[in-house]
Amino acid sequence: MSNTKLIIEERAANIGNFMVGRLLPFRQKRMVGPFIFIDHMGPVKMSEKDNLDVAMHPHIGISTLTFLFEGAIIHRDSIGTEIEITPGAVNWMTAGKGAVHTERTPERLRKSTKKLHGLQIWVALPLEEEQCEPSFAHVSADEIPSWEDDGVQFKLIAGKAFGKQSPVPVYSPLFFIEIKSSETKTITIGEYLSGESALYILEGSITSEEHTYKSKQLLVAKDSTLCSFEIAANSTIYIFGGEPFNEERFIEWNFVASNKELIEQAKEDWKSHKFPAVPNETARIPLPEQRRFGRK
Repeated sequence: MSNTKLIIEERAANIGNFMVGRLLPFRQKRMVGPFIFIDHMGPVKMSEKDNLDVAMHPHIGISTLTFLFEGAIIHRDSIGTEIEITPGAVNWMTAGKGAVHTERTPERLRKSTKKLHGLQIWVALPLEEEQCEPSFAHVSADEIPSWEDDGVQFKLIAGKAFGKQSPVPVYSPLFFIEIKSSETKTITIGEYLSGESALYILEGSITSEEHTYKSKQLLVAKDSTLCSFEIAANSTIYIFGGEPFNEERFIEWNFVASNKELIEQAKEDWKSHKFPAVPNETARIPLPEQRRFGRK
């Protein structure tokens, strides 16, 4: 990516019984546009005894975006949703003033070997939507805008870019784009983007300004309008970002807000069982020990 400002290496993190590679937040870069949290899950091969089981946990102030490359997850939430997400589809849960959900291996896969690989993303809500009513949207893989240009495959997973719009119901100007190429190509797309931008290399590599960057690196650009690079053959990358907010964002555990008092209230509400429950779920993830507030 031209005019690279920061290179972030994927870091290992633990989400219960599952290891992930954490990309955001990073000490030197808390947000890219409205994107405030990104985990790379897997790829992992799980035995018939291993399953993903993330018990009930709450969120405020964000929309969660789940995008899988391999495998399947059953999403259940306090809004009343129960749906299986498979590769290429998008699960988009807007927590707003407060929502609770679980993520588990589907029953049909629990006693067999399986793979799981994907991205878990949090998108912060604009100030006027932070306390909105919770909602959920599922967008199937065939609804995602997809096209080819000069042998390069594009998908607009969320937001607006290239004169196209994803059906994912976002709340602020943003973009989340997949680019795949089986051949080495030069790509210039900055004119289609606005605000901040970052590029994550899932597999393969890119070259920009005589520097080569490889998989599991996140590159943050100084200026999204100058996004030009060479993508190597058999590479897959994701470009995301958008207009940053004027207000600061704080993050503690699963809570994001522009006001620390909202987070403190959410913590007390979770401890006091005041959040709505997920139907047919009983296990809860307890509030962790005190952590420092994150800043954008």
